[in-house]
Amino acid sequence: MELSLFLSMLGFLWVAAITPGPNNMLLTASGANFGFLRTIPLMIGIMIGMQVMLLMVAFGVGGLILLYPSLHLILKIAGSLYLLWLAWKIATATYEKLETDTARVAPMPFWQGGLLQLINPKAWLMALGAVASFSLAGEAYRHSVMAISIGMFIVNLVSGVIWMGFGTLIGRILRSRRAWTLFNVAMGVLTAACVLLIWH
Repeated sequence: MELSLFLSMLGFLWVAAITPGPNNMLLTASGANFGFLRTIPLMIGIMIGMQVMLLMVAFGVGGLILLYPSLHLILKIAGSLYLLWLAWKIATATYEKLETDTARVAPMPFWQGGLLQLINPKAWLMALGAVASFSLAGEAYRHSVMAISIGMFIVNLVSGVIWMGFGTLIGRILRSRRAWTLFNVAMGVLTAACVLLIWH
């Protein structure tokens, strides 16, 4: 893949990764509630889920979604229900100070971040767009998919760190139980609002 095409692909993936969406809302809420380090497994799960989805799109499943629109509808419904469930968990999260050594509540496990990608229609469309726009034909196809995978890894890592850091900063600013509750409810509402993006 030529450098100009790779940089263009990075720009496309960066815009998709850094803009507010379900992944970034979850990383921000988790960073605020549990701190930066305890949110890393969630980010790893999201990144693994995105890589698995990209490979599925590149090697066949994406074609099935385009061929059978009803599969896309099923993804939309499942993704919407899962997002609403995550929004409820965020909005009703119990108050926890970051300084405590023995935390009563565990952060969201990495597998939930990965699962979200597999039923997130917006993420499927991002992967479809990347493969359709930036993959090369013929013998260069596998190499171009590898380049897309590397680009996706880079932008997901950087944007994930930014949103986790943002959440951690908010967590250090918010000190009272009332402020925590308001923040978690707001993050829950924003996560639920991502459902509207799916159906847009």
